[in-house]
Amino acid sequence: MSWANLLQPNLILPGSVIDITPDLLRQHQIQGLILDVDDTLVPSTVPHVSEQLCDWVEALRPHVSLWLVTNNVNRNRIRRISEAVKVPYLLGAGKPSRRKLREAANAMALPHAGIAMVGDRLLTDILAGNRLGMFTILVKPMGQSTFGHQRCIHQFEYWLSQHLSSHHTADL
Repeated sequence: MSWANLLQPNLILPGSVIDITPDLLRQHQIQGLILDVDDTLVPSTVPHVSEQLCDWVEALRPHVSLWLVTNNVNRNRIRRISEAVKVPYLLGAGKPSRRKLREAANAMALPHAGIAMVGDRLLTDILAGNRLGMFTILVKPMGQSTFGHQRCIHQFEYWLSQHLSSHHTADL
């Protein structure tokens, strides 16, 4: 698989993770979601989840298996988020390493092609999911990073994903 293909999400959402709906998942035959945490579910500078996110998780729960897989190593933060949304987690994933994504997929007992890796980062989340043959969904980061260089990286990765080649941006 070429680098362009490895960096190309299957789906680019113009909004945040909460724009993923049960209908969208059915349309793409997704049975499981592996969700990045920082800036995908919760802004990295915010210590708790929003009520809106909790409602979104509850709306998806009957339709898909859910796991959180993050590069973050702050066990207290990730455990607190995991408990709030009642979703199991793996931390310190080292994405684009595939190891923890594979572990979550095995726990779901689903084929990789039926699982979507959802994240806000092209060079970590999307690359890791594509390396395993998962369906990949790039979302815009939640909140604004307080670090200018990180915001620039997010913007560049999002721009790059839109310009690599034939991808599909969801019409919401």
